[in-house]
Amino acid sequence: MEIDAVFSGGGVKGLALIGALEVLEKKGFTFKRLAGTSVGSIFAGLKAAGYTSSEMKQLLDATDLGGFLDPRKTFLPMPLAKWLLLYWRLGLYRGAEFEEWLEKKLAAKGVYTFKDVPEGSLYFMASDLSHNRLVVLPDDLENYGIPPQTFPVARAIRMSCSIPYFFEPVRLRSLEGTSIIVDGGVLSNFPMWLFVNPEEKRERPVLGITLSQKKFEQLKANIQNAIQLFDALFTTMKDAHDARYISRKLEKDIIFIPTEGILSIDFKLTDEKKAALIESGRKKTEAFLKTWTY
Repeated sequence: MEIDAVFSGGGVKGLALIGALEVLEKKGFTFKRLAGTSVGSIFAGLKAAGYTSSEMKQLLDATDLGGFLDPRKTFLPMPLAKWLLLYWRLGLYRGAEFEEWLEKKLAAKGVYTFKDVPEGSLYFMASDLSHNRLVVLPDDLENYGIPPQTFPVARAIRMSCSIPYFFEPVRLRSLEGTSIIVDGGVLSNFPMWLFVNPEEKRERPVLGITLSQKKFEQLKANIQNAIQLFDALFTTMKDAHDARYISRKLEKDIIFIPTEGILSIDFKLTDEKKAALIESGRKKTEAFLKTWTY
């Protein structure tokens, strides 16, 4: 069956999406349109390029996630350098290694720019801090005088994944000048609204997958240090907006994958925790499909 799918953000917790996709593939679901925010944009992009869940897992096994943490080179002592780079570059890590990795993996499937995927089939969320607005990629690139179909898919995913203060924001140069673009989760971490309009009949089923529990089941955050504070801050920021949109009626089309105990920015997860995330996605999706009426 052909469906539309929306993947939420959640940092490294997004590995759970591999398990969810594995089950959906086995059940015969294919995707007409895909949308994602932050890590959700990574898996939406890989899926649109033609990667299977098995291939995604192989990519994961062969990739050191810690390698994506690429601070700029400096002669200053690292503790001091980090603070200065955070002040001047607006992020601890460049994000260049991550974007280069994406470019190579997408190119292996023949995807370079948005013209290499069916028009209207792939969307990512990003946040323009310079103009205080949500950016839907690739469509909103026209507002910057940039032809959407010529824009690199890897660059768009990098924009959607620019966790504030963690990765340097993307500086998008256009006729409007330079815009500071950060993680789409700042304004819409789970854009179900992109494919769901209560006033319109759906052309096909829309399935959402979010890396969190239902709002009334969420646990209180444990905040004992600055890292936990940042994680809680970003989680609240990215989830509060979309949580108001998710009604009881819409919940029936959403797979909620709980990922408590995992920090969004823990790029040095053990193999056991990676496997546990994938298994969580697998189990929750299997349970969901037993009762999903579409």
